[in-house]
Amino acid sequence: MSSEFGVPEPVSLSAMGEDPIAESSVRLALPAEADRIGEIQVTAWRATYHGLLPADVLLDLNPAQFAAQWRAALLSPGEARNRVMVALAGRELVGFAAITPSDDPDADPKSDALIAELAVDPAATRAGHGSRLLNAVVDTVRADGFTRVTVWVNSTDDVLRAFYTEAGWSPDGAHRELDLYGDESVRIKQIRLHTDPGSAD
Repeated sequence: MSSEFGVPEPVSLSAMGEDPIAESSVRLALPAEADRIGEIQVTAWRATYHGLLPADVLLDLNPAQFAAQWRAALLSPGEARNRVMVALAGRELVGFAAITPSDDPDADPKSDALIAELAVDPAATRAGHGSRLLNAVVDTVRADGFTRVTVWVNSTDDVLRAFYTEAGWSPDGAHRELDLYGDESVRIKQIRLHTDPGSAD
């Protein structure tokens, strides 16, 4: 199924062994992996939003609640172009990305895709998993007929912004503020980055 959507099939990096396993790969997620996806999302959010959100809010994040939402999404994705992809280190799931037609007010969902989430377990960063996920996302949205893909990043997250810009993404001028509680007591500023999936090699 992976190759059908432009994502390379896992390839073994070892010629030895009766059951060779790729050292790293990316493929479509399975419903049974929802628990691990929820765990990674909570761990990644606690790192990403440290100092931006109150500590008690981050502490209260519940992996099981996130997992239930991911399981439902994987079992009933709705829109055919809703995709959840996972990065693997051997057999271990270490990251994931979720892509969907964009629901931004200025977007055309027929041509604009949105990375709703892209997260790697902080314990598995700096091993290329994020880049492999991003490349697979671009390949997949291109195969699904999108001509543009966007992502929102926190305006103060220089590391994440550099991750995207070094891959060829750039700001498109859009920005927003998330109001966590609806009373303006906790607001997070974000900027939108974009790329043309058709421009990838």
